[in-house]
Amino acid sequence: MKTLLIIGYVWPEPKSSAAGSRMMELIHFFLAQQWKIIFASAAALSDHRADLACLGIQEKSIALNDSSFNDFIADLKPHAVLFDRFFTEEQFGWRVEQVCPTALRLLDTEDLHSLRHARHQLLKQSQKNIDSEVARQSVNPVLANAAELYETMANDDMAQREVAAIFRCDLSLMISTFEIELLINYFSVPPQLLHYCPFLTVRKAQALPDFNERQHFISIGNFRHEPNWDAVLYLKHAIWPLIRAQLPQAELHVYGSYPPPKATQLHNPKQGFHIKGWADDAFDVMKNARVCLAPLRFGAGIKGKLMDAMQCGTPSLTTAIGAEAMHDGTPWGGAIQNDLENLAVAAIKLYTDQSEWQKAQDCGLNNLENYFLNKDYAQELKDRFESLEENYELERQQNFIGSMLRHHSLKSTQYMSQWIEAKNK
Repeated sequence: MKTLLIIGYVWPEPKSSAAGSRMMELIHFFLAQQWKIIFASAAALSDHRADLACLGIQEKSIALNDSSFNDFIADLKPHAVLFDRFFTEEQFGWRVEQVCPTALRLLDTEDLHSLRHARHQLLKQSQKNIDSEVARQSVNPVLANAAELYETMANDDMAQREVAAIFRCDLSLMISTFEIELLINYFSVPPQLLHYCPFLTVRKAQALPDFNERQHFISIGNFRHEPNWDAVLYLKHAIWPLIRAQLPQAELHVYGSYPPPKATQLHNPKQGFHIKGWADDAFDVMKNARVCLAPLRFGAGIKGKLMDAMQCGTPSLTTAIGAEAMHDGTPWGGAIQNDLENLAVAAIKLYTDQSEWQKAQDCGLNNLENYFLNKDYAQELKDRFESLEENYELERQQNFIGSMLRHHSLKSTQYMSQWIEAKNK
């Protein structure tokens, strides 16, 4: 039986975030291929983490900047190591190569962090020198094109680090076609280093409630994820007042894990703005809502909340960033708008016009079928991984830049880590 070591940036929490659900999908994928899995993380154990033990997966707490990891992986001798986001590859990649040089190195990017960071910086620039909170939170989404994004990212430390990690790994799992095209066309990443792997588990809710059985607007997302928190502020200060002026009895229910005090303080029933916090079942609350609001002003990847909305037959209102890499130009299951007035108008129409609502639901279900269910992505991942196993020496030889980066940049990471370890002793 082959062994896979997953090094988690955090312990997977599928009920807290799309990233947690994504990690559990990959775990189930490798279990289906009869791999033995060990999940290791330097993060603190979470009360909300998935029960990996019930799946036969060993949990291992590891330490940063500590050579005990070398002893651990030397005993384990994994056939492959999956790094959860580029941060873990930076911390542990050189140790894996040093102790287990033949182990395949996989990177699950989740989303392209440097792209999200660049868009966030552009949003902050557009908000600069605006004193009023309402005016600052009324700034519209970032709409920079690929060339403009590259210009912002090219000299950015995070982009350099993340792209270097992609080059150093044998294969990076990508969830967004836009990000693949950006990496290939602007960062010169060889296509064979990237594998498109969107959500592997897509389901359609059964017995969908109809228009009249649903009520309220819904917004949902982990409050610790900056694009989600920013969208809540955009709703609170700019969009929701416009909706509420036309629909004085409407309510917006804002769900999300880890709500901080600054979020709960926004709770205002008189304004119809309800901070609900944790959802016991995100699918259930989405299925019973009439319209999903996801006005993301920056971000990356594909959005779990919008996938849930399509699966639940819930029309969604989002921006070009929210819908990025989630459709191929076919009609969206709701509306895509990029300024607050049009966002509000579209939200009101979806909420009040049953025929528009039904049309949007049909478009969402069609998009789900045609864009996400038209291929067996699990089988494609299985085929690509088997090819990599058979030809990894040749593929590594062809990736000279990756080899060069492992030789140079990981040396600095290694020496810094060893210096920290010696200092701590």
